[in-house]
Amino acid sequence: MPRRHLRVTGAAEAPLRAALRDLRTSLGVPGAFPPDVLAEAERAAAAPHPPPPSPQPVRDATDIPFFTIDPPTSVDLDQAMHLSRRAAGGYRVRYAIADVAAYVTPGALLDGEAHRRVTTLYFPDGKVPLHPAVLSEGAASLLPGQTCPAVLWTLDLDADGRTVATDVTRATVRSRAKLDYEGVQRAIDDGTAEEPVALLRDIGRLREQRETERGGISLNVPEQEITERDGRYVLGYRAPLPADGWNAQISLLTGMAAADLMLAAGTGILRTLPAAPGGAVGRLRRTAVALGIDWPHHVPYAQLVRSLDPRQPHHAAFLQECTTLLRGAGYTVFSGGTLPGLTVHSAVAAPYAHCTAPLRRLADRYASELCLAASAGSSPPKWVLAALPALPKEMADGARRANTVERECVDIVEAALLKDRIGETFDACVVDVKDDEPSIGTVQLTDPAVVARIEGGTAPLPLGERLRVRLTQAAPGTAKVQFAPA
Repeated sequence: MPRRHLRVTGAAEAPLRAALRDLRTSLGVPGAFPPDVLAEAERAAAAPHPPPPSPQPVRDATDIPFFTIDPPTSVDLDQAMHLSRRAAGGYRVRYAIADVAAYVTPGALLDGEAHRRVTTLYFPDGKVPLHPAVLSEGAASLLPGQTCPAVLWTLDLDADGRTVATDVTRATVRSRAKLDYEGVQRAIDDGTAEEPVALLRDIGRLREQRETERGGISLNVPEQEITERDGRYVLGYRAPLPADGWNAQISLLTGMAAADLMLAAGTGILRTLPAAPGGAVGRLRRTAVALGIDWPHHVPYAQLVRSLDPRQPHHAAFLQECTTLLRGAGYTVFSGGTLPGLTVHSAVAAPYAHCTAPLRRLADRYASELCLAASAGSSPPKWVLAALPALPKEMADGARRANTVERECVDIVEAALLKDRIGETFDACVVDVKDDEPSIGTVQLTDPAVVARIEGGTAPLPLGERLRVRLTQAAPGTAKVQFAPA
């Protein structure tokens, strides 16, 4: 999970373009798709078909009034949902996932290019997609009014939101509406949402209760937004709405069901995360003290996180640091009925798999195929089994590149934010100190929420304590933000 979600708007975008363009070049970020790949994508868009062998017939589910929930400008829509009540009590979640395998033939040019790119890369001023736009923003995207192939999950829940039945099949679907988080939240709050949308709150809250029961954690990390005002950059946050969290719970529900299916079948790919080491939690406790957040020793980390309000700057800053506990996540493959030693994602507090974003993440296409086979009681396709051993390294390499892009973009945007404030002083807290050079470390500003290196003093830095710091450098693309003790 990114430390920050960046979105650059307004006039502030223009001076960043050169630095971001140079970053793409220096990191060897993939450029335009080769012409032969684009030609293959055009042909695939015109004639999608399930990959061989297809273990199940394709169901016609175009009668189900699916809807999507995404940011208003998004057009690469991986998921569509329909929510209803069950006659016997409880709820039915139908979750349609873009069927990328209906367009990407194993071993073909598109497949090779996807393995080279691994993930969609996000920059403040645009993205570098995993698949050509004719697919990711066109034929394969679950756009409203468009009939397209999907992997259809049907998840039956009891009255408490626990899963009681799971079914996965190929289907053709047609979304009826493209909704956004703000609109969904507003409609639910004022009582105008129709039941399939209104049930998102009911099911989302039940799933949040089950998450609390498991000891799982969902971080409401605010979205960082840079705008220009009166010739200066201004940093603000978009705090996640409750609807963001409810929507995320549907994806988590599906990912957990996918993991259970694959574990029962004995072949799969899981998203795993070991428990955080005690030292990492101790570091967070020092940050909490410095930010004035009350964290009694008897209160578990998960309980504290759920009590925080991302609209408050010091809570937002702390939530950003909480993402450090998610480091170490990886992909674990298994086959032949031999299960791995680690099957759990510690933040989810359950087995979990990535399967709901195949337009943007390579591994999800393979997870979908494994789940389709498991649901049908069939053996996984040979092309999936052949690719499985290499996927963890491919995904790890792709994740490293994505994390580097995200980290460098943060540095560039923060430098742009502060470039005209060299010499100014700020309130900060010391969140890290080098063991062998205690006068060098990392500080976190409460406002603006910037994390940067500090050096230049002679005394050891007071770890976990507040400090007045002076900005010594900030130049987008050339000098990362750095402070010195004031």
